[in-house]
Amino acid sequence: MKIAEIREQTVDELHVKEQELDDQLFRLRIQKSMGQLEAPAKIRDLRRSLARVKTILREKQPAPGSGQQAAASRQPAEKSKPAAGSRQRAAGSRRRAAGSRQRAAGSRQ
Repeated sequence: MKIAEIREQTVDELHVKEQELDDQLFRLRIQKSMGQLEAPAKIRDLRRSLARVKTILREKQPAPGSGQQAAASRQPAEKSKPAAGSRQRAAGSRRRAAGSRQRAAGSRQ
């Protein structure tokens, strides 16, 4: 299925198409597990078609919180400073890592 064909469809048609592709994919997976699958490449093609449909659906649906809230969320957020204790914990983990490297180097000799 070509991307241009998918874009021409309505959201309702895309939901139906998504369900159909999902059902077909399920049936092919069952056939594969039973050893009756004749065209293994069909699974890959269906997965890609399903991904295309889902992508176009996501493009067509309005983003949650669109409007004034979306514009406010585009403003840069303030950077928070790390807690004082986190620096000490990071230093401790570096020391432990250095010790393990020394032990590993000693075992190679």
